Amino acid sequence: MNTIQPTLILTPEQIRQKIRRIAFQIYETNFEEPALLLAGISGEGYVLAQALAQELQRIAPFSVELLQLRLDKTQPAQPPVEASGSVTDFTDKVVIVVDDVLYTGRTLAFSLQPFLSVPIRKLQVAVLVDRNYPRYPVSADYKGYELSTTLTDHVDVVLSDDTRMGVYLR
Repeated sequence: MNTIQPTLILTPEQIRQKIRRIAFQIYETNFEEPALLLAGISGEGYVLAQALAQELQRIAPFSVELLQLRLDKTQPAQPPVEASGSVTDFTDKVVIVVDDVLYTGRTLAFSLQPFLSVPIRKLQVAVLVDRNYPRYPVSADYKGYELSTTLTDHVDVVLSDDTRMGVYLR
């Protein structure tokens, strides 16, 4: 059986550079805010949110809160998204939803649900890789890397395993 080896698109060092650049962009856009809330989508999106939070804490004077959004990406009709914090924690805050890859926008569209019934200050989206095949009206405010792919290509982002860290195309 012939298996196709994935192509390395971003090395660990390049990923760290993208994370730092995204953090600076977030800071520049929100420098007057007293606090930010990073809502990472479970899996590599949450790992990315953790890395962004660490970088922001190094460069920005405001406080950075972190929460995890849990949803089942395999469900065609998404049950309510679970957040690791209370809904009242979002009130009057800048919320940045973070995921590893933006493909069709479906996952991010569902991830916005917990924030729609709360008076938040601003809602933004950050992704490491934007594949740009929008089917839902969701776009990223902060992008680490834009990648033109075919519909059959698959992008794997590995942030949680230091031995395999990278962005791969297969």
